[in-house]
Amino acid sequence: MSYHHLALAAKDMAAIHEFYEVVMGFELVTVEIAPVMGGGWGKHFFYRMDGDDSKFIAFWELHDVPGQEDHEFDLNVAAKTPPGTNHISFGVDSAEQLTKRREQWNAAGHDVLEIDHNWCHSIYTRDPNGNMVEFCLTTGQFGDAERKRALAALDEKEMKPTPPPAKMKQWLASEYQG
Repeated sequence: MSYHHLALAAKDMAAIHEFYEVVMGFELVTVEIAPVMGGGWGKHFFYRMDGDDSKFIAFWELHDVPGQEDHEFDLNVAAKTPPGTNHISFGVDSAEQLTKRREQWNAAGHDVLEIDHNWCHSIYTRDPNGNMVEFCLTTGQFGDAERKRALAALDEKEMKPTPPPAKMKQWLASEYQG
């Protein structure tokens, strides 16, 4: 089973549209406009990912909602968690796709953090809401040893670190020469 869509509120729907359609390459395919629970109304925009009509990311543009001036759109700021804790991760199928996505982000003016986590390889940037967005390629396999370690960690009260990343690199948009 996979998820159908993730829905988030948008601080600036025009900037969200530019990022998710132009920069990310997702396609706006439909909108629902209706009242929202608690008062006010909203436009609920759905972006199809990779041409797949079963996978979307969606954004709410809210109007006349009580307390709207106090809404926080960065998930970590809203939750009072460290930056990057809550983030949105999208999968890619190859190292070439990961490189292409990094170059797209840099070309669009976004700095990119690349991390090889030893079992997956990721790139990160921020969307217009301030949320961390990731493209991730699974590079490892999981067996009994990995599961046993993960199960043991459920009960651990002290940090027992896993191996550090094999690679970390910051790709600055200002240095991109694509």
